[in-house]
Amino acid sequence: MKTQLMSEQAKKTLVLSIYFALAVSALLVFWQVRNSDFVYYDDDDYVSANPHVLNGFSPSNLAWAFTTNLSSHWHPLTWFSLMLDCQLFGPNAGRIHLINLLLHIANTLLLFIVLKKMTGALWQSAFVAALFALHPLHVESVAWIAERKDVLSTFFWLLAMLAYAQYVKKPDAARYLLVLLIFALGLMAKPMLVTLPFVLLLLDYWPLERIGRFSRQIFYRLVLEKVPFFALSVISSIITFLVMRSGGTVSDIFSLNSRIANAFLSYAEYISKMFWPCNLAVFYPFNAGSISFGQAAICALLLLVISIFVIRFGRNQKYLPMGWFWFVGTLAPVIGIVQVGRQAYADRYTYIPYIGLFIMLAWGLPQLLSKLLSASPVKSPQRKIALGLPMVIVLTTLGICAYQQTSYWKNSVTLFSHALAVTQNNYVAYNNLGIAYVDLGRWPEAIDNCKQAINIKPNLAEAHANLGIAYAALGRLPEAIDAYKQAINIKPDFAKAYYNLGVAYGELDRSTEAIEAFKQAILIKSDYAKAYLNLGVAYGKLGRLPEAIEAFKQAIKLKPDYVEAHKNLGTAYLAIGNKNSAMAEFNILKSLNSELANKLSKEINK
Repeated sequence: MKTQLMSEQAKKTLVLSIYFALAVSALLVFWQVRNSDFVYYDDDDYVSANPHVLNGFSPSNLAWAFTTNLSSHWHPLTWFSLMLDCQLFGPNAGRIHLINLLLHIANTLLLFIVLKKMTGALWQSAFVAALFALHPLHVESVAWIAERKDVLSTFFWLLAMLAYAQYVKKPDAARYLLVLLIFALGLMAKPMLVTLPFVLLLLDYWPLERIGRFSRQIFYRLVLEKVPFFALSVISSIITFLVMRSGGTVSDIFSLNSRIANAFLSYAEYISKMFWPCNLAVFYPFNAGSISFGQAAICALLLLVISIFVIRFGRNQKYLPMGWFWFVGTLAPVIGIVQVGRQAYADRYTYIPYIGLFIMLAWGLPQLLSKLLSASPVKSPQRKIALGLPMVIVLTTLGICAYQQTSYWKNSVTLFSHALAVTQNNYVAYNNLGIAYVDLGRWPEAIDNCKQAINIKPNLAEAHANLGIAYAALGRLPEAIDAYKQAINIKPDFAKAYYNLGVAYGELDRSTEAIEAFKQAILIKSDYAKAYLNLGVAYGKLGRLPEAIEAFKQAIKLKPDYVEAHKNLGTAYLAIGNKNSAMAEFNILKSLNSELANKLSKEINK
């Protein structure tokens, strides 16, 4: 009895040690993100230039999260999580990065718990969780603030799996509804979870063994059990498609044949990069002209052969078909048949799908090596070392590669410079590096990179707009205006280009044209506080003070702590002789910016 108790205690200590090792290894790789900045790639939409997120929780912001199509996704739970970050930390990029890291660690530990609970295999479960924690292709999901949706939705995915295991162990309505609720929450964090019902069926096959020897009656019963889950997936897919189409991210510029060919090539690329994760970039351009249909056919044949192989040998090694079809199935929504964006493939899409391949490796390699070593004179303790040592070497190597890949996410310059070093004709990297140089005041480099992007892709509206910003900073306003107009011609709903066009007109004292540009920006983006501010300034220059006051009020409504808007509103009130209202703005300014408050006070007291 005493020996049994000691054995149980030793097992608990071992499991706790594995938890600790998984968490510490992830911390060692990703802790550097605490010093990383926002990057010029969706982080502005998600946090740094999003007033709804920056202002934290409020009834209007919560309503916005449920109704917006910004970023061409419907994921209100992701918006809520980022609002909470800003509520707690303000726009502190380092701390927001750390929340992503904490979610990644939570996902790693949850994955270990779920697999251990379902399979009872301690070391295989730990190896899968370690691969998940340290694989370099998962860096993008962790180190990119805009990918909060990835780590958050996966947290709910794994919670749903854990709840499902509990339901299978003891089926009842309450546990079933809990799984359904967690799944719904996950869909509200990222719609990629639409494949979870399919994965639950795979789990029924292995390791939960609910199917056993195949029976149509059992299979139909298990499918019927998943009907509410599939219904939620269908609803989420419809919402996602409509939101993406309205946001302009569903692309039909590539032919269906090119998209299908790229899908097969992408599957092969993902498999290759799992084993050899090199030349990783934040964006891989889709170049339909360079697609080899012969290579795509070979990749399609490879996928078919692997599928036949895992089905053939899956009768005795059920983890093989389960892991393979997990990988293939969970990648299907983002493989590019319905093209979203202009990328050929993306590292972040592997965050959940790679779990399937990791399971195949974790259960398959020890079995293969055991068979090889059983025919050798190597003794049992040495066999354990022979099995474990390669795993440690692999994990250490992956951790080092992931650490290096994470370092590129420090800021926009390092991120996009690296992307240009490892890819070709990467117009997105050139463009985003150009705007990063704009922010740093390195105008010649900004202009050069934006022109490089335009040379590769002449109809890239963002590059024309960023080129205009660089020209404007150098005082080359006519060239800036031409660049903004070119961006608007390409992309008529480009709010920021209209805004910058208005600013350029304003600097040339062409206030009437500036007003029209700002109005267009607001028409496209109704929560554009800066556009309202500058609209008010333009009205003020023309002496249209009542209209200026209304514009400043709108800016303040969107951004209550908008110092410049309060200052301009106070000045406008003073200009029409309304000293009481001007004094009210002065009192607000006192709490926001004492220097500007003093200036306004002097004007009031004249």
